[in-house]
Amino acid sequence: MERTYLEYSDPHGAEHKFYEVTVDGSDLTIRYGRIGSEGQQQAKTFPTPEQATAEAAKKIAEKRRKKYEDAVQGVRQKRTVVRREITESRVTVKKTAPLLWRFNSGATAFGIFVDAQQAWVGNEDGEVYALTLDGELNLKFKLPDGVKCLVRDGQWTFAGCDDGNVYDLSGKLPFVAYEVDSQAALLWLDVYQGILGAGDVQGGVYAFDAESDQQWGNVSGEADGTWMVRVDDVGVYYGHSEGVGMFDRASGLALWECKTRGDVLFGWQEGASVYAGTSAGLVQRFSKAGQHEADYQCDGGILSCATSGGGQFVFAGDSAGAVYCFTADGTRLWKLGSGCGSALSMQYFQERLYLVTTTGFLAAVDASAEAIASAQQGVTPQVRDVKLALMEARAPQTTLPIITDAGGGTVLLCVREGGKLRVRAVGEGYLAWNVQFPRDLREEGARYVVDGLLDAGGFYRVVGEPRRLNN
Repeated sequence: MERTYLEYSDPHGAEHKFYEVTVDGSDLTIRYGRIGSEGQQQAKTFPTPEQATAEAAKKIAEKRRKKYEDAVQGVRQKRTVVRREITESRVTVKKTAPLLWRFNSGATAFGIFVDAQQAWVGNEDGEVYALTLDGELNLKFKLPDGVKCLVRDGQWTFAGCDDGNVYDLSGKLPFVAYEVDSQAALLWLDVYQGILGAGDVQGGVYAFDAESDQQWGNVSGEADGTWMVRVDDVGVYYGHSEGVGMFDRASGLALWECKTRGDVLFGWQEGASVYAGTSAGLVQRFSKAGQHEADYQCDGGILSCATSGGGQFVFAGDSAGAVYCFTADGTRLWKLGSGCGSALSMQYFQERLYLVTTTGFLAAVDASAEAIASAQQGVTPQVRDVKLALMEARAPQTTLPIITDAGGGTVLLCVREGGKLRVRAVGEGYLAWNVQFPRDLREEGARYVVDGLLDAGGFYRVVGEPRRLNN
């Protein structure tokens, strides 16, 4: 048996890939993908060992021409992962918030998203759970690395992970929608209208399109820790150790920057304002034009914040496990203990405040005026602990099922363009747009089938699970 292992690293940090060729008699096996992943595997049997060896030599020569080099598997380290260091206060808040239910995901949780159907939690073990708003477990996903954040772009739900991948969780199985390779560890991600905004530990802010191609990048020479990244149709808003600011979404041109009191540890946007939670115990509100509008004073460093619709109420969570609510003008209405750790992310929805915490809980707080008034008097409902049921975890695809008939599905073709592999729709009725498709599953000349395509604004996103068409 003869094995050749090659690696390629883009000098600009955009791609880090491997390519492995193994010949065993008449059998040729090729494995390729992103360094740190298992990649995709293909196998073929030839009539003679000589033919298998010749095909292997051809494939290896092609990769060498593309600047792949001999390497030792495992020598290159996976990307650096930075966990937020949190020193939680031992001073506890005597009165607790009115928790309706809580679910222990099993590990510290940063990711949360809530809509009319489900509440999602993603934790540092790479596990994502979806529960009904009444706290019944629905779905479980298992991703290769810790979940940094959960975001929604239109009807698509994405999980940004420590491995630099952003996984689409909208189908039956997750797949890699974006790949973000950078020299520094990523801290936060946001997706809006196909544009991915990313912040890293060195104070960098980046924008990527739906093909994971970097549109622009800005690295501050003085700042570090870009824990706040929010994107809208105009700009990318960020927060780090030097304050908050905005870059033009299309060009990356810096439009404004404002100092904050303390390092920015979290960010939120609502309407025409952005909110920065800081280490100085403040949530500071700025207009999207860069004017300081209001402050919301808490009693400890802010790890998370959120608002109700229109910014009528502002919520915050500090490092002592306390949760706060303010009116828009900065008047504090209440402060209560979470009862399940410090909130690392939060979202308000239909008079409930949903939290994910340092202890791994997803919890639903009854934030109605009546329930809060009772809690301030020390009267809270009996919290229901949601049990972790046995459930099959949905993991990302590393290979595609092979079919011989497209049936009524939409056929896609993988083509090479400008040195990169692109996936396009075949047939009438589709524009010559790129299809957002897992890069580690692309192969030049291959055809794929999906249930359909949806216009995502200049590119297509797939409907249904991709299959490999072989006929």
